[in-house]
Amino acid sequence: MVTIGVLGLQGDLEEHVDITENALEKLSLKGEVLVVKKPEEIEGLDGLIITGGESTVFGKVSSRLNVFSTIKQLSSKKVPLFGTCAGLIVFARNVYDRVVGEINQPTLGLLNVTVSRNYFGRQRESFETDLLVPILGDKPFKGVFIRAPAIEEIGENVEILARLEDIVVAVRQENILATAFHPELTDDTRFHEYFLKIILQET
Repeated sequence: MVTIGVLGLQGDLEEHVDITENALEKLSLKGEVLVVKKPEEIEGLDGLIITGGESTVFGKVSSRLNVFSTIKQLSSKKVPLFGTCAGLIVFARNVYDRVVGEINQPTLGLLNVTVSRNYFGRQRESFETDLLVPILGDKPFKGVFIRAPAIEEIGENVEILARLEDIVVAVRQENILATAFHPELTDDTRFHEYFLKIILQET
C-alpha cells in the first residue's frame, strides 16, 4: 500500500490524481492518491507530486504555509518527488526568466539544474509534440508544453531522460523526477508508472 500526495496549491490537481490512480491500476498496485496542502499532510507520504501552474505564486504560498521545509525533509529521506512544468522550476537550484533574466524566486534548490522560465514562449506559443523517452520504451510520449520551462544546465548526478531536439525537457536526480511538460494532460500513464516504480525501489 503506497500513499502519493499531489500538492494542492494550484495547477492540474484532478488530472494528476486521475492519472496516478490509473497508473496504480495498470501496475496492479494498492495505493491511494491524496491532495495535500499542509505540512502535517505531507509528512509520511511515500511520494509527492508538484503540479504545473504559476511557479512564483507557488513559492510565495508554500513559504507562507511552511511547505518547503517539509518537502526538503521528505527529500532528505529519499522520498520520491515528481515535478511537472512549474514543479520543475520549484525543484531547480537556479532559475531565470527567458525575457527578464535574473529573478528573485524562492525554490527548493534540490535539483542540480539551471532552468529558464517560459523558454518556449507564453500561452499562445503552447504546443504538443512527440518525444523519445528511452526509459519508457520505444513508443514516443506526447509532450504537452504550456508556457513551459527548459533545462539549460545540468549538474552532478542528473540523468537526462528526454530532449526536444537539443533542449533537455525531462531529468531524474536520484529520488527526484521532473519534466518541463505536462504528462498528466495525456492519457499515457507511463511517466506516472515510472514514478511509482521509483517509489517501490525506495520503500
